[in-house]
Amino acid sequence: MSYNSAVRHSLDFAFNKVLFKVFAALSNDTYRNICNYFGICSIEEQIIARQGKFTSRYFASESDVCRAIGHLR
Repeated sequence: MSYNSAVRHSLDFAFNKVLFKVFAALSNDTYRNICNYFGICSIEEQIIARQGKFTSRYFASESDVCRAIGHLR
């Protein structure tokens, strides 16, 4: 397990523990339904969404430095 995935796993564990405390012990199906209803995404989904948002803003920047780094990828 890499450092990045270990950190994400730790964040996901802590996030789930907080939600279990708030909503009490429920079945996994009920827990998923509550998360869907309130729009609560997993840590992994939140990280991916924020990375995508950052990347799109980064590439849309008018800065020559951002464009040059964007072409390196």
